Amino acid sequence: MDKVVVDQSFWDLFTDAQVNILYANGIDNHDTDKNLAQRREMLTNATKEAGKFLTNETFRLNPVVDQWRKAYQQFKKKKGARASIEALLKRVNQGRTFDPIDPMVDIYNSVSMTYGVPVGMEDRDKIKGAMHLGQVEGGQAFRPVGADEDEPTLPGEVCYYDDEGAVCRCLNWRDAQRTMLTADSQNVVAVIESVNADQAARADEAMEELRKLINQHFGVEPTQVYHLTKDNPVAEVPADMQ
Repeated sequence: MDKVVVDQSFWDLFTDAQVNILYANGIDNHDTDKNLAQRREMLTNATKEAGKFLTNETFRLNPVVDQWRKAYQQFKKKKGARASIEALLKRVNQGRTFDPIDPMVDIYNSVSMTYGVPVGMEDRDKIKGAMHLGQVEGGQAFRPVGADEDEPTLPGEVCYYDDEGAVCRCLNWRDAQRTMLTADSQNVVAVIESVNADQAARADEAMEELRKLINQHFGVEPTQVYHLTKDNPVAEVPADMQ
């Protein structure tokens, strides 16, 4: 992977959107007894923080949920597709807890809940060419995490994609098995989408927190945060990280 490109078709739908990008190299995403305890505490604290986004007894009327549901109405999507932050907040709203998955996923899920933004991350070494975000013609190959069969993209769907197919469908709804993080992932790209100014402000804080946590937990220095807009739609991977 050499860059992230947000296509014009995305900006045509979401004129005031912002997409934050962060790159990091050389992580060790394996479990250890020490980081497992830290991650349990992190997830517990983030679950409590998420409560500030759940002030309405009717779940769908909470602003974070409502804004993303309206955004998802702007494009063709698979039935039941929701923003990843809604899925996390729904678990919190139901009083459910979060078990650790792997170090990086637990870190970015914690950031997502704390700031009320959708955070995604992919293994850059598995992405072919540039990673795009935009509306697609449909038919891009995609096998979701945990599935045995392909579920190709729909015409007009907004997704991340590369030269080989879809990377993440319906914005940040579902990752592909092909590019998902694993214990052996080392070089990653993080993304946060925002469709209004309030979300963008929280996304900026969230991505800076993610930078800090990656450095703290993995001992590597991520790149600067790239803020992509309709006037600045490309984030190149630095030459020394390719």
